[in-house]
Amino acid sequence: MTDNEAIICETLLEQYLDKSEPVINPVKLLFTGVGERDVYNITAPFEDEGEIVIAGRVESRDSEHSEIMFFVERYDAWVPREGMPKLTLQDPFYTRIGEEIVLGGVEVYPHPTNDGALAWRTVMYKGKRLQDLTLFFTGPNGMKDLRIAEIHDGSIAMFTRPQGEKGGRGKIGFTQLASLAELTIERIEETPLLKDQFIEAEWGGANDLHLLSNGMIGILGHIASFDEAENRHYYPMVFVLDPRTGDYSDIELIAVRDRFLPGVAKRKDLIDVVFSGGLVRKEDGTADLYAGISDAEAHRITIPDPFLKFEALEVRV
Repeated sequence: MTDNEAIICETLLEQYLDKSEPVINPVKLLFTGVGERDVYNITAPFEDEGEIVIAGRVESRDSEHSEIMFFVERYDAWVPREGMPKLTLQDPFYTRIGEEIVLGGVEVYPHPTNDGALAWRTVMYKGKRLQDLTLFFTGPNGMKDLRIAEIHDGSIAMFTRPQGEKGGRGKIGFTQLASLAELTIERIEETPLLKDQFIEAEWGGANDLHLLSNGMIGILGHIASFDEAENRHYYPMVFVLDPRTGDYSDIELIAVRDRFLPGVAKRKDLIDVVFSGGLVRKEDGTADLYAGISDAEAHRITIPDPFLKFEALEVRV
């Protein structure tokens, strides 16, 4: 897990297709109770007050104005859960810090200096249960894909994704915080980037963090690029990082668009977009990958658990 070198999307795709890993049980999730709007870029299911819940981005096909809603499964469909807050955010994510839920998303707002343009930032809410969520952190302007997770020693792993002068189109940074009290814009902005993960023409980010049994952190994320026609290509990827040493593995793809069921797209340039939402690791050595598809739908596939081989590398003592 040393001497990393950036691997371009084209090579990662070739490596993935050469592996021919089995994908089973492709499912298109059905959401009802939202009118004519789409639900996509979902979280993996998580538990709240003894009930399994999914958070999803809900918006009209011809709009970017979205809200996060919470859904529970009833027979073969996911329906809005009663009594839940509706957050005017995009792209929800979920974790637990101590005894509290942390639920975050991307806030879109008028650009402070460019009239008519929009800007974005990551915001986070926390609470003992979803009904109790309160805003506790607003991230730096222009940063999506800010993620945190509690690790074995009680500290907080933080992954950032600056853009612009520091991060280009978007690169991943990592640092550790002693507690949530250290989650500040200053700490985020000074977080060093992981070297040689992305070439300048491509970009990526962390979406869902998993604490592995040996103390490493498994990162589910995405890597993306444009083609010559300016179509976007987003691929679900993983890597692992050892917070004790700072070493991390190379990026690997774990799925591509045609491994999921056919579906619709928000626009033609978004057909080949798979946005990693969350991963549910299972005892049989497989994992369920939940993803937003083509900015219009939410799907799930079952794949070999991508973190098992890394968990076997060493035993934390």
